[in-house]
Amino acid sequence: MKIVLAVVGRIGNSFLNEGIDDYTRRLSHYVAFEIKYINDAKNTKNLSEKQQKQVEGTNILATLEKSDYVVLLDEHGKEYTSMDFSRYIEKKMLSVARRLVFVVGGPYGFSDDVYARANEMLSLSKMTFSHEMIRLIFTEQLYRAMTIMNNEPYHHE
Repeated sequence: MKIVLAVVGRIGNSFLNEGIDDYTRRLSHYVAFEIKYINDAKNTKNLSEKQQKQVEGTNILATLEKSDYVVLLDEHGKEYTSMDFSRYIEKKMLSVARRLVFVVGGPYGFSDDVYARANEMLSLSKMTFSHEMIRLIFTEQLYRAMTIMNNEPYHHE
């Protein structure tokens, strides 16, 4: 099984990229992991929020495979502690055949079509973070989950 983090747009902030790259490198010791960059909407000044979500939604759906298990990182999703998230990932690693895809939308979230395609939604916090920060938070939490599964000292209770 492979875990994919599908994200709309790229990050221009070097410190976020450095952190994401660091955790991506660490994750390679545990699981096949990839960040898939999806084109964001262009000329957004000429688009409404709904139109922007629709364009980005079309781009998201185009990157998904039919067999993907899709989890949207969404503020209305289920919340887990780090320990529970580790158990969640462990179960998915045993039950998902090919790709477990976590999706981070653009600044306005997801289109209705993307919500319809999702298997479930996950929230990383009750707080609101930028869609760029979520990438770093998610890769760190995925790394933490892997170290918990392997009884390594990264996570302390």
